[in-house]
Amino acid sequence: MAQLLPSEQNLEKVTVPNNYGEMLVGVLHRTSSSRLVILCHGFQSSKEDKSLLTLADALTKEGFSAFRFDFAGNGESDGIFEYGNYRKEAADLRAVIMYLSKQKYDVCAIVGHSKGGNAVLLYASIYGGIDTVINISGRFALERGIQGRLGKDFMQRIKTHGFIDVKNKSGKVEYRVTEESLLDRLSTDMRAACTCINKECRVRTVHGSADEIVPVEDAKEFAKLIPNHKLHIIEGANHNYTSHQIELASTVLDFLKLDHQAPSSSKPVISITSRL
Repeated sequence: MAQLLPSEQNLEKVTVPNNYGEMLVGVLHRTSSSRLVILCHGFQSSKEDKSLLTLADALTKEGFSAFRFDFAGNGESDGIFEYGNYRKEAADLRAVIMYLSKQKYDVCAIVGHSKGGNAVLLYASIYGGIDTVINISGRFALERGIQGRLGKDFMQRIKTHGFIDVKNKSGKVEYRVTEESLLDRLSTDMRAACTCINKECRVRTVHGSADEIVPVEDAKEFAKLIPNHKLHIIEGANHNYTSHQIELASTVLDFLKLDHQAPSSSKPVISITSRL
């Protein structure tokens, strides 16, 4: 199949209404194929995330169409940024999939990085209907990682004041965590979600061995619980795959090609690559 150069990609900005009256803004990378992969960003990120841009470019060069978008409250989309919103982001993804399906696209895979990885897994557990789900560095244990952002005694402080303002090193408030949004995160059970994913759905997890935000052990927990699952660990990669963008894109493409060639397997598979 002839490869498309970046300058030849047909890009189109698309807005999609979600179920809350908010407009979600995305970018459609169109090719001649109706087979489309949706890319979901992580916490405090957007559709302009480097990994999503790299993946979109790699996908279109292989003949896939791709769509990257901002969840509500992020990037160019409507809404207010929230610390939680895990199930709401899965609902945002549902709105996007339904919209693109009506445009005659065949959504063959959903891919999410970090919190976006949680969104695609939750989508598979709640809605189903997607053949391939790729979770890149999603967090399994959502009760972990909170103290690092909110500080010690965060639950007592948030119950006293109703919120915690998270500040950067210069003292500027980056975002506010309300008690409701914190409880949304704490009540999102990824263990239960994993057990609800249809065994016919092919789930792939990619994780960096040097992830400084989400420990690689989380990826191994997904591998234990999801029946039709493959785990690929990229040796030396950090959470954002700063020096491993090529390996990340190659791994995702290999999964997509494999999923359209080989039958499903119920046995967990773990593979490791080193940096080229």
